[in-house]
Amino acid sequence: MIGRQTFLTRRRRRESPVSPEVETGRNRLLITGILFSVAFSIVAIRLVDVTLFVKQSEAQFSHSLPKDFLPANRANIIDRNGHLLATNLKTRSLYAKQRLVSDSQKAANQLAQVLPILDPSGLFKLLNQDRDFVWIRRHLTPKLQNKVNRLGLPGLNFIHGEKRVYPAGALTAHLLGYTDTDNRGLAGIERHFDQDLRSRQNALKLSVDIRVQQIVRSELESAKTKFRAIGASGVVMDVQNGEIIAMVSLPDFDPHFLTGLNTNAHFNRATLGVYEMGSTFKIFTTAMALDSGKVTLKGGYDAKRPIRIGKHIIRDYHPKNRWLSIPEIFIHSSNIGAAKMAQDVGSRVQKDFLRRIGILNSTSLEISEVGSPITPGRWGKTTTMTVGIGYGIAVSPIQLSAGVSAMVNGGIFFQPTLLKRSKFRTKKGMRVISKKTSKQIRQMLRSVVVRGTGRKAASPGYLVGGKTGTAEKVIGRKYKSKALISSFIGAFPMHTPRFVVFAMLDEPSGTKETFGYATGGWVAAPVVGKVISRIGPLLGVRPLDEKSPEIRAKMDLKIPSRKKG
Repeated sequence: MIGRQTFLTRRRRRESPVSPEVETGRNRLLITGILFSVAFSIVAIRLVDVTLFVKQSEAQFSHSLPKDFLPANRANIIDRNGHLLATNLKTRSLYAKQRLVSDSQKAANQLAQVLPILDPSGLFKLLNQDRDFVWIRRHLTPKLQNKVNRLGLPGLNFIHGEKRVYPAGALTAHLLGYTDTDNRGLAGIERHFDQDLRSRQNALKLSVDIRVQQIVRSELESAKTKFRAIGASGVVMDVQNGEIIAMVSLPDFDPHFLTGLNTNAHFNRATLGVYEMGSTFKIFTTAMALDSGKVTLKGGYDAKRPIRIGKHIIRDYHPKNRWLSIPEIFIHSSNIGAAKMAQDVGSRVQKDFLRRIGILNSTSLEISEVGSPITPGRWGKTTTMTVGIGYGIAVSPIQLSAGVSAMVNGGIFFQPTLLKRSKFRTKKGMRVISKKTSKQIRQMLRSVVVRGTGRKAASPGYLVGGKTGTAEKVIGRKYKSKALISSFIGAFPMHTPRFVVFAMLDEPSGTKETFGYATGGWVAAPVVGKVISRIGPLLGVRPLDEKSPEIRAKMDLKIPSRKKG
């Protein structure tokens, strides 16, 4: 009986109604859970929206953007080995929706505090304009963006963008050029391939080797400082296809900081500058004369007396005062002999020859900064002789390098290029001289370094050949004797040339070491020799025994016996 009562008591307790306090607590917990679930769902949806559809979210502001604003989407630029030369850095640009700015003066003052480069008064005027969109500052760093955000100013917002950056800085400035704030190409490769870089998916590969570029710049900078020159230029070119391996112009500039850019630094001496190249032109004169059949290596000219043409006199810098064979005219850089050689060939043949090797026309290079050669208006007897010794005609270092490449590579002219050419896309060159003439030119160029004016360009093991060039600059309408363009153009290895190397100093001054001379043989030839010794291993050119019977058989030049009288 007692057990049954206990069971009934427990059953009644279980079936008794829940108290009002407990029921209220349950309801509150349920409502709170629902609210938290809704809140977390909203946050999750917003996170997905921001992370995955940020571009669509920013599209609502696109109607306010300037019409000329172009979203950055620019392909990278790399060198021939894949090293990065130009790329994009993700940035945020600050703008204001003026109608939403509640206090223009306060906003201007506070922004100027975190962005010191901004002028408060100018910013105040900008924020007071009757415009729906105004740029405040482009391409902010994450740190500056955070500072602006912490101000909590209404009407301000950011747009995703990209800033063009150049890892090598000034090293590739004249080559690559630069872009504006909206990543539009304004100079160099960036300008020439502006549309292509916006649409292409893969990187644009150049022919340049950034390692070689650095070496050329380093040696030129040292020489420029040593000889107190106002400028310098250097080129390394593959003679087998016209690819430019290095192209340097000094002074240069940092493409990231263009405000107040010095016009002298902006000027590209390698492609835009044109100069009278002096005796380096004797390479063309000699090749033209030999190839035309007008002269042979056994022939020569009387170089005893200077040539008088009207008010002008053509004389030798270091006169031998005797008959000179063709190799001697070349090795000793005789102006008298070269002028007579050009005269025998004639102006018609000379003009046609120079045109075929790209001297009389602008180079079709892949940058905008390309100069037009300065050629004579009238091409008579006098002009033919002066052009034959490198005066009266002005060309760019790139033109000279391309022309000399054809003289040493077996006689084929290739248009110079800054793009890496694949084996299947290499353009066919044009024959301009015979293989025989090219071999003779190589032998004479080698002799210039062995026994002539280019001795300081020697680089043991690399069989260097080349030619010096020294020309007075024209200032106003007169030649200035102490303002020189001193250059040297060489090639290596001369038995089977791979590369042409050019160095030029603009208005160098002599030193005690050079006995006061500032000619090409003293100031430019050493630059070429140092460059070759450093880039040879990088470019896969193995040093060789220059005195081996095989090399001597190819390079030794027999100089005809001198004529008496």
